[in-house]
Amino acid sequence: MSQRSGQEDPERYLFVDRAVVYNPAAQADWTAKRLVWVPSERHGFEVASIREERGDEVVVELTENGKKAVVNKDDIQKMNPPKFTKVEDMAELTCLNEASVLHNLKDRYYSGLIYTYSGLFCVVINPYKNLPIYSENIIEMYRGKKRHEMPPHIYAISESAYRCMLQDREDQTILCTGESGAGKTENTKKVIQYLAHVASSHKGRKDHNIPGELERQLLQANPILESFGNAKTVKNDNSSRFGKFIRINFDVTGYIVGANIETYLLEKSRAIRQAKDERTFHIFYQLLAGAGEHLKSDLLLEGLNHYRFLSNGNIPIPGQQDKENFHETMEAMHIMSFAHEEILSMLKVVSSVLQFGNIVFKKERNTDQASMPDNTAAQKLCHLLGMNVMEFTRAILTPRIKVGRDYVQKAQTKEQADFAVEALAKATYERLFRWLVHRINKALDRTKRQGASFIGILDIAGFEIFQLNSFEQLCINYTNEKLQQLFNHTMFILEQEEYQREGIEWSFIDFGLDLQPCIDLIERPANPPGVLALLDEECWFPKATDKTFVDKLIQEQGTHTKFQKPRQLKDKADFCIIHYAGRVDYKADEWLMKNMDPLNDNVATLLHQSTDKFVAELWKDVDRIVGLDQVAGMNETAFGATYKTKKGMFRTVGQLYKESLTKLMATLRNTNPNFVRCIIPNHEKRAGKLEPHLVLDQLRCNGVLEGIRICRQGFPNRIVFQEFRQRYEILTPNAIPKGFMDGKQACERMIQALELDPNLFRIGQSKIFFRTGVLAHLEEERDLKITDIIIFFQAVCRGYLARKAFAKKQQQLSALKVLQRNCAAYLKLRHWQWWRLFTKVKPLLQVTRQEEELQAKDEELIKVKERQLKVENELVEMERKHQQLLEEKNILAEQLHAETELFAEAEEMRVRLLSRKQELEEILHDLESRVEEEEERNQTLQNEKKKMQSHIQDLEEQLDEEEAARQKLQLDKVTAEAKIKKMEEDILLLEDQNSKFLKEKKLLEDRIAEMTSQLMEEEEKAKNLGKVKNKQEMVMVDLEERLKKEEKTRQELEKAKRKLDAETTDLQDQIAELQTQIEELKIQLSKKEEDLQAMMAKSDEETVQKNNALKQVRELQAQLAELQEDLESEKLCRSKAEKLKRDLSEELEALKTELEDTLDTTAAQQELRTKREQEVAELKKAIDEETRNHDAQIQDMRQRHATALEELSEQLEQAKRFKANLEKNKQCLENDNKELASEVKSLQQAKAESEYKRKKLETQLQEFMSRATEVDRAKTELAERSNKLQTELDNVSVLLEEAEKKGVKLTKEVDNLNSKLQDSEELLQEETRQKLNLSGQIRQLEAEKNNLLEQQEEDEEARRSLEKQLQAVQTQLLDAKKKLDEDMGAMESLEEVKRRLQKDLELSSQRLEEKTIAMDKMEKTKNRLQQELDDQMVELDLQRQTVSNLEKKQKKFDQMLAEEKNISARYAEERDRAEAEARERETKALSMARALEEALEAKEELERFNKQLRAEMEDLMSSKDDVGKNVHELEKSKRTLEQQVEEMRTQLEELEDELQATEDAKLRLEVNMQAMKAQFDRDLQARDEQEEEKKRALVKQAREMEAELEDERKQRSLAVAAKKKLEMDLNELEGQIEAANKGRDEAIKQLRKLQAQMKDYQRELEEARTSRDEIFTQSKENEKKLKSLEAEILQLQEDHAAAERGRRHAEQERDELAEEISSSASGKSSLLEEKRRLEARIAQLEEELEEEQGNMELLSDRFKKSTMQLDTLNIELAAERNAAQKSENARQQMERQNKELKAKLAELEGAVKSKFKASITALEAKILQLEEQLEQETKERAAANKIVRRTEKKLKEVMMQVEDERRHADQYKEQMEKANSRMKQLKRQLEEAEEEATRANASRRKLQRELDDATEASEGLTREVNSLKNRLRRGGPVGSFSSSRSGRRNLNLDGASVDMSDDDADSRAGDFNETQTSNTE
Repeated sequence: MSQRSGQEDPERYLFVDRAVVYNPAAQADWTAKRLVWVPSERHGFEVASIREERGDEVVVELTENGKKAVVNKDDIQKMNPPKFTKVEDMAELTCLNEASVLHNLKDRYYSGLIYTYSGLFCVVINPYKNLPIYSENIIEMYRGKKRHEMPPHIYAISESAYRCMLQDREDQTILCTGESGAGKTENTKKVIQYLAHVASSHKGRKDHNIPGELERQLLQANPILESFGNAKTVKNDNSSRFGKFIRINFDVTGYIVGANIETYLLEKSRAIRQAKDERTFHIFYQLLAGAGEHLKSDLLLEGLNHYRFLSNGNIPIPGQQDKENFHETMEAMHIMSFAHEEILSMLKVVSSVLQFGNIVFKKERNTDQASMPDNTAAQKLCHLLGMNVMEFTRAILTPRIKVGRDYVQKAQTKEQADFAVEALAKATYERLFRWLVHRINKALDRTKRQGASFIGILDIAGFEIFQLNSFEQLCINYTNEKLQQLFNHTMFILEQEEYQREGIEWSFIDFGLDLQPCIDLIERPANPPGVLALLDEECWFPKATDKTFVDKLIQEQGTHTKFQKPRQLKDKADFCIIHYAGRVDYKADEWLMKNMDPLNDNVATLLHQSTDKFVAELWKDVDRIVGLDQVAGMNETAFGATYKTKKGMFRTVGQLYKESLTKLMATLRNTNPNFVRCIIPNHEKRAGKLEPHLVLDQLRCNGVLEGIRICRQGFPNRIVFQEFRQRYEILTPNAIPKGFMDGKQACERMIQALELDPNLFRIGQSKIFFRTGVLAHLEEERDLKITDIIIFFQAVCRGYLARKAFAKKQQQLSALKVLQRNCAAYLKLRHWQWWRLFTKVKPLLQVTRQEEELQAKDEELIKVKERQLKVENELVEMERKHQQLLEEKNILAEQLHAETELFAEAEEMRVRLLSRKQELEEILHDLESRVEEEEERNQTLQNEKKKMQSHIQDLEEQLDEEEAARQKLQLDKVTAEAKIKKMEEDILLLEDQNSKFLKEKKLLEDRIAEMTSQLMEEEEKAKNLGKVKNKQEMVMVDLEERLKKEEKTRQELEKAKRKLDAETTDLQDQIAELQTQIEELKIQLSKKEEDLQAMMAKSDEETVQKNNALKQVRELQAQLAELQEDLESEKLCRSKAEKLKRDLSEELEALKTELEDTLDTTAAQQELRTKREQEVAELKKAIDEETRNHDAQIQDMRQRHATALEELSEQLEQAKRFKANLEKNKQCLENDNKELASEVKSLQQAKAESEYKRKKLETQLQEFMSRATEVDRAKTELAERSNKLQTELDNVSVLLEEAEKKGVKLTKEVDNLNSKLQDSEELLQEETRQKLNLSGQIRQLEAEKNNLLEQQEEDEEARRSLEKQLQAVQTQLLDAKKKLDEDMGAMESLEEVKRRLQKDLELSSQRLEEKTIAMDKMEKTKNRLQQELDDQMVELDLQRQTVSNLEKKQKKFDQMLAEEKNISARYAEERDRAEAEARERETKALSMARALEEALEAKEELERFNKQLRAEMEDLMSSKDDVGKNVHELEKSKRTLEQQVEEMRTQLEELEDELQATEDAKLRLEVNMQAMKAQFDRDLQARDEQEEEKKRALVKQAREMEAELEDERKQRSLAVAAKKKLEMDLNELEGQIEAANKGRDEAIKQLRKLQAQMKDYQRELEEARTSRDEIFTQSKENEKKLKSLEAEILQLQEDHAAAERGRRHAEQERDELAEEISSSASGKSSLLEEKRRLEARIAQLEEELEEEQGNMELLSDRFKKSTMQLDTLNIELAAERNAAQKSENARQQMERQNKELKAKLAELEGAVKSKFKASITALEAKILQLEEQLEQETKERAAANKIVRRTEKKLKEVMMQVEDERRHADQYKEQMEKANSRMKQLKRQLEEAEEEATRANASRRKLQRELDDATEASEGLTREVNSLKNRLRRGGPVGSFSSSRSGRRNLNLDGASVDMSDDDADSRAGDFNETQTSNTE
């Protein structure tokens, strides 16, 4: 699969030639011959055509050689239509079967197409040659393309994985599986190549030759791994002998950022031995071939043939050189940045592995011990690995093994030494390989660049089935089971997700569960354990072998469905497992050794301690290896029975592999998998050869056929609606109505018309899904339909052509008749003289010429009339144009007049605007000054706010300090009270303890007395039990003897039974022979048969009785076993009782109370009793003395305590006084705080007096500070006093503790005594219990014994009856023997008959076998019919569902109708409302118009009044002659007038604004009204139309639904009838099968007929295609003619356009003049519009200013409110903090109390455990109360914290509001600045408008001049026209003609094209007049 030099066309190996695929001949052949697939030994499957059907067999004809063969129907597989040949995705095949899949792969392979999709799979077949489809051009071709856009390729899989990773952000995996040599490694290389090319970073793209670059390193990791992990095998020259998972990490942008490689199951055994024609790992050969002399001397290398481990010597690989490969490997290592020392040490280890094989051991003469005669190889090895030679030889030959606790040196045999060396070589190479992988991962790791996602590439061995499979093969097959389960799960989950997406009804199936039983069989840990678990378990047992493992496996898993035992004893396999790919035989040789992987731990420790650091690092995990002593324990029992698991790290190979596999599966499950299945076509490595059976086996193993099996259960074939309609609409011509229809509806109608089974299809949202084979059936029907149509078309065409030819022939006949008649006439007249004369004279006659002259005159007349009409038309046009010009002139004059008026108005407007502008500027200045003042006020307010906040903070701090001091005082007080209470409680407890001690002392004495009496009773009971036991043992012995007798009798019965069986078999044989005798002996034989039958019946009865007897015997045995178990349990109980007795005796001896021999009343016992009593008396005395001392101490303590209490009470009183003072101070402080709060509020309200109040507050604060100092002094005094109290309390507590310690000691001693007494009591109680149990068991045993005796008696009776029956049978047998002796003579004569009958029997047996085969077939057909029945039942259910759905639809339809009615009613209401609203708006518009008019009138009146006032003002000012007279009056009047003027101005402005607003509103209303009306009309029309359409649709739906309902009802009734029939027919299945066979035969006959029809249709189709091609050619010619005609038309149109251009030119000049006039008018109108805009803008600015002022006021109000809120929140915060602190202090106190109480509780529990329960319960109650209090406190604290948080949140919100207000202020400032800038812009615009007005005036003047010129020109033109008219009138009688000519000339003048001059026209007119006069003369 490697690349080639691109000479060949790569597309040949990628794309399919569709022309070959879509071959109509192949389609016709397929339909005609009824082609199918037939099994073949040579080709797997062969193509054949069905010729004849004979029941279950079919006669087929092979297409290859024409031979006929008879095949079973079930063995035939359907063939796909030729349309599906070489299909790229095999899931699209309509017939999914093994034959079709194999054929498709074969066809593609032979065409050079090695890649094929199979659903989610990509199947790859190894081509065994280089193909040019892996170049960079191909990579670019696949880059960025979707999977379905390009042909199948490994690049397409890689691209889809890469794109999915980037788009979905989901990790991807590509799983390459297959046999060895199938191309897995090559495909993984191609994937890495593609990803390295596509996802390389920008740096890498600029320069690809940078060493150590990540992409290059990733590509170069493969050669290193191949050289160390690949080897040549029989199947493959470069076979990977390990599995690997390459994980390539990508960043967010899709570039490679790192990689990681994980390896699985390295075949390390290949390092020491290889099969024939195979090699070890490549690195050994590369090193020996490519190393230089210096390197060889360093590594101590020799020739290839000098190493034992290279078993086959030098086997070269064709096309490869080991030397070159070695240099490539070294270069790859340098690229991977391997150090030189690392490479050298790796090569040393490789050389050492070879040296291990050269160590030779020999067997010594006298002993089995191994020796090493030549240690040169060992010296080389030790030199390479850095070990001591002597230590190495000692470790190999006499290793130290641990036996028990000691180490022993054990001599090794030759075999053991060889095994140890080989194991070390394997382990060394494996560790080297592991290190190499770790080193590559380290090189590829990029920790700086983090990977977002990854693509994993799994290259692992596929499922392989050999004759005998080992442990490695089990691991590989287990992996493939898991991978196949993953595939099944993902494949069908994707499939089912598509079903859900398309909305298909589908019950979810988990196909992963199909493989779960097999996986459980291998991996289950317990219940029952699987193969791996049992293997691990066996590894732990010392004497375990492979055979014991197999036995245990068969015992545990023998009944498993996926497990099979070997069929015969001779089988080499130990057990079989049924995998998904087939049955696999496993041989369990050396499985335990392989699983443990043992090593010589002595050598391993030497390697760990090696001087070479590299070797020491390789062997650093010496702790985890399995040592030799474990293997020795397995083989020899002498050396220890336990495993040496070093530090508990022993892990088996199976466990490690299972863990790595679970990790891999976890990563795979978290990724999106992409599957690549590699297939090996042949074992000969030949290109272009494909072995079908080999490929089929691999398809099964790879799960391709499993995937197809899953596909079959779903709907694999799917077609888009449009394609389905386009392709199969021909089958349902009248199903779809004309016009547009949705694709889904069309498909549903088509399927209804096709009458397909509902189980065969599903309709989704965008596609239609089919089961397998349905599309092929539709294709067949389509072909038949097309053939019918084409035959009909051909018939019509032929009929038409025949009719046409017939008509032509008829015309030819009639023409021939006419010709003949004329020819005959001519021949008659040819020689007639008159005819000749007539022919010559006829042309000379003038009559013939008159007609020609008349025609000429008529033509002239017509021409003259046409000219006249033209001239008249031209005259009319001229007059019309003249009138138009006059009208235009008048219009221009009117426009001029209007322009002058507009100009005057514009002047007036300009003056007004200037005045308005000045006023606005003044207002602007005022506003700016106001804004500045507001800003200053804002700043002052903010400064005041900051000062207030700082002051409030100071006050809060002072308050916090005071509260903290107060809380400390309260804490001290509480602690003192608590201590006093504790002291009192302790005293009470001590008193209680003392009283309890006395009581318990008395109780103990009573118990001791009771115990002695109980002991005596127990011993007596024990003796009685012993007697009972002896009796029971005697009974048991009797029972056992009876049992033995019973067994003997049973054996005798069995012997008799065997004899009877033998005799009965002989009799049966004889009966069989006698039955086949001649007719003469039939009577005798029948008699004998009757006798024999009687005997048989008796024997059957005997067997039944025997079975019953056996059952009874078994029951007895079971009961005996139960009795034995009970006996054993009794023995155990007895032994336990004895043990307990011994313990009691020892304890009693320790207590010196030897109560064992109570019955023997000796002197020794009496002495012991006296001693014990004396000791008890001494103990009592000691206890009394101790109690007295204790009482004295307690009295002393009480006195001390009383004194201490008095002192404490005095101190408490003093503390209470201080507390009262403090509370008073606190109240004062709280009052002061309230006053402060009120002052703070007053400060906020009255801002003007803030400074004054601040001074007052400062004075008050000083006073508070002085008070605070006084409080501090008082606090210090209290603290000193509390310290004194604490010291005194400590002294008291010390005394109390001493007393408590003494009490504790006493209690401990008492406890010890009590515990001993209790133990003895408990032992006694247990003994009594056991005795009671034993007595109960004895009773049960006695009852059971009685039952057994009864059963025994019954058994004896049954045995006697059996013996009697046996005797009777024996007598009968003797009689039968006598009869047989008599018949022996006859038997000899019948032997010949017997032989014949044997032959007949053989024939009958053959027939039987045939019948069994037929029965199997019948069962298959029965199963098939059963499946069909199930399908029909499913259909029935579906029909029921459809009926219920239809009923639901009917209900929904009724609801829809009701809803539609409601909607229509709503629409009517809405329409009425809209009409009412429209009327209201019209009335509002009218009222607004009236208001507008009134406002305008008011405005005019105000303006008049304003003018009058101004005039009066001016008069007043002018009339100011008398200076001092009326000054005050004038000033007053002036002020009033100014006020009035201002008010009037404001009113004016308001009125103008209102006017503008009303005008705008009016316009908007008008526009809205019109739009609303139009929209309302449209909506009404649309709604009406929609309602009508909906009504129609609903009516249609109703009709359709009714029709469907009726159909469904019919179908339902039919289905019910069918169901009943099916239930009836179930009993008569066999008859149905025969009927079905007959029906099938008829169907096959019909099929043949249909296929013949198909052929005819195909022929007609071909003819139709030819006719269609002819029609196409004709249509193309017609199109060419049309195009030429169109070109001519275009030319004519161009000429016409050119002719009209002249006329348009004159009109354009006229239009330009009109436009200039109108532009002047529009200029004026634009000026007016600009004026209006400016006025509106000014009004807007004024409104914005007012809004800003309002906003500023709102802001100031908000600011005030926020400050108020801040103050209140601060107060609340302070209060909440105080409460929180209080709650925290209280909680701390409670916690302290809790801790102290718990400590005391612990002491009390330790001291007095069982005696002070009442006090403990009281304490517990107190603790519960305290805990409840604590919980309440914690709850309160949590609530307080919540309140604090809320307040903090409120504070934050207030702060946020303040910040928002600040932002708003900033925004307003910015808006003000923007407003200023806008004002400036407006000023500029005003100036520009003035300039534009001046320009407009200038342009107006120009226009006036041009107008004057135009009027003069027009007047000149009118004069010319008048003069022309006068001339024309002077022309006299020919005025009409001359006028027409002159008119034409004038017209041409207008058109700017003059035909002739005026003189020419006059001269021609004169000539014409002269001719006229001459004619008249």
